[in-house]
Amino acid sequence: MSELLLRFGRFLMRPLDRQLLTLLGLLSLIGLITLYSAIDESLARWSGQLLNFGAALLCMWLVAQISPARIASLALPLYVIGVLLLVAVAVNGDVVNGARRWLHIGVTRIQPSELVKLATPMMIAWYLHRHQHFLRPIHFIVAVVLLAVPLGLVLRQPDLGTAMLIGAAGFFVLFLAGLRYRVISVLMVLGLASLPVLWSFMHDYQRRRVLTLLDPSEDPLGAGYHTIQAMIAVGSGGITGKGWTNGTQSHLDFLPERHTDFIFAVFAEEFGMVGAAVMIGVIIAIVLRGLRIASNASGLFSRLMAGSLALSFFTYAFVNIGMVIGVLPVVGVPLPLVSYGGTSLVTMGLGFGILMSIHRHRGSLGDG
Repeated sequence: MSELLLRFGRFLMRPLDRQLLTLLGLLSLIGLITLYSAIDESLARWSGQLLNFGAALLCMWLVAQISPARIASLALPLYVIGVLLLVAVAVNGDVVNGARRWLHIGVTRIQPSELVKLATPMMIAWYLHRHQHFLRPIHFIVAVVLLAVPLGLVLRQPDLGTAMLIGAAGFFVLFLAGLRYRVISVLMVLGLASLPVLWSFMHDYQRRRVLTLLDPSEDPLGAGYHTIQAMIAVGSGGITGKGWTNGTQSHLDFLPERHTDFIFAVFAEEFGMVGAAVMIGVIIAIVLRGLRIASNASGLFSRLMAGSLALSFFTYAFVNIGMVIGVLPVVGVPLPLVSYGGTSLVTMGLGFGILMSIHRHRGSLGDG
């Protein structure tokens, strides 16, 4: 019996990178421990998150079975489906809290922008891979257009946080494909020059978030409340924290969205600067492992996708922690593998499944 279980375990582990899996498991464990405190020790919701992790793990394992060549062949249909779903959201999506982001399909609702987070960098990587032997400026222009279409549709919802993540993922693919620093510099200058124009198109609540970043105390009970309470929670944790489940900001209901967007504040208050350093260290280790997989990948598509996925994971964490400690505006980005939520976890599972697949096929002839 034990021999049978051992063989089954080896079968399950065969397509997975053990180093990456260990790091992901460690961060997930940190997330589950923190979530238990953040939801006031509610076993029902905590068990629901366990099911979400199970679904994400299953998705990761299944995708890891697929070769990078097969994954690349799915890029175009997934991208087209994602864009069409975004158009459907714009035409007939559900409005929740003033934003049109959800779409009813039968008995449930979906958020197509989650699919687009993966489909967009996949599409750009697939397109550049197809033209890798004669990449010219026109190909990068087409790639920018491929990025701009879903980006514009997500901004229209409006969903600034998701748009930032999609834009970052697409940019990472372009950068890793060899976009010249001169072009990047020009784009940065143009971006800075366009800020006054973008400001005029921003919604009032988005403008308030930017102004609150500059001075949260200007509206301490309104737009600045989230940032102020999160900063108080992080600061009150000190060096070693107040202890698990002993955070006052969260358990006295001062800290809003403590199980999703602001869960890092809960962790920092209870485990202090030492705990926060450990969490950030694990996140950096995951990113470095992803970049190592990218450097050893076979084929341009695999290298671009692995690099984009690793750097996108870093962007998720950087934006979330940045908004919690008050250096970035509040944009509603969850902390990967830590915040509560099924959709974001499944998306992460799919992304890391692609990384696992790329690692498994690193000795193959390429992406096809």
